[in-house]
Amino acid sequence: QTVLQGIILLPLRAICIAFILLLAWLSASIATSCQPGRGILPLTGWRRRMIQTTLSGLTRTAYFVMGFQVKVKGKVASLSEAPIFVAAPHSSFFDAIICALTGMPSIVSRAENLSTPVFGTILSCLQPVAVSRQDPDSRKNTVAEITRRALSRGQWPQVI
Repeated sequence: QTVLQGIILLPLRAICIAFILLLAWLSASIATSCQPGRGILPLTGWRRRMIQTTLSGLTRTAYFVMGFQVKVKGKVASLSEAPIFVAAPHSSFFDAIICALTGMPSIVSRAENLSTPVFGTILSCLQPVAVSRQDPDSRKNTVAEITRRALSRGQWPQVI
């Protein structure tokens, strides 16, 4: 019976996750289309709200479909309380849970990730701080960009 459930549930879950991923890509594409100051200026207004609500909800739904149920104890720190979040050890796909629960903050990511099909578009709408491993000044530039965003007095979203 367990094998039969797996034979039915695995394809069903895969189809649902693919559909959720397609919706996330579509939402990210809409939010970043015709964006003024692409990557230089923070997303504001309906674009930011769309990312926060739609992508956060889709991410939570995807993890639910995969069988994860996440409960939050306590209150998530606001932008004024904590302009920078630290999540460790950020080495797996579970980092997306943290992003969904904290309102889709900006993240620090490899620059190469932005060119990945589908995921790159979704990642771009989070306005990541891109780290280039080929650039010798990348570490210094990343620290400067994180500091600039943290001191922006709420113009940029929180950085994780």
